[in-house]
Amino acid sequence: MFNLIKRDLILQKRQLIVYLPFILFFIFMDAHPVLIFLVASLFIPFNTHAYDEKAETNILLNSLPYTRTEIIASRYIGAIVYMGLAIVITSLALFVFNKPFTMADMAMGSGLFLLFVSFTFPLFYIFKPGFISIVVLISFFLFVGMGPSIVLSLAGKFSAITDFIGHLSVPALYSGAALIILPVYVLSWTITHVVYQRKVF
Repeated sequence: MFNLIKRDLILQKRQLIVYLPFILFFIFMDAHPVLIFLVASLFIPFNTHAYDEKAETNILLNSLPYTRTEIIASRYIGAIVYMGLAIVITSLALFVFNKPFTMADMAMGSGLFLLFVSFTFPLFYIFKPGFISIVVLISFFLFVGMGPSIVLSLAGKFSAITDFIGHLSVPALYSGAALIILPVYVLSWTITHVVYQRKVF
């Protein structure tokens, strides 16, 4: 299974050349650190899906000595591995260019990444290949563009909930977020696994 994760890096060695400039672009544009951590984490996993969609890689993968369970597990575990690498690289880049960031920025970027993965990864297996990558890309921009305003609007309407969250300690807030995000991620993994098991290539 870990060979499948390594395979994604090998296949993307050309795209990885632009990975650091991609991160630096957002740093020089003074983007919020949360957004930088988010887009840096998304780069490799979604490039992999876009590549597989064009090359119909799933036909090849199913001819190799890997079970379908291992193939899907490599996607979801790989996403977490790449997120960890992205956080390290992005943190170093922000530090080198003297851009302030906090652990909260890292946690929020990681949480948003896991949520976005949870909602989009199943789409690559539920729908036929073709335009899923474009749909996901548009969804991401909508997520980034409209997400903050939606959150602020909901915060105004549900002020009691906002006040409650505001009075939580940092450990309690992180624990609560983890208790929400992790089950969603596991549910997404399960849905994708079920769909992939039944898919015909």
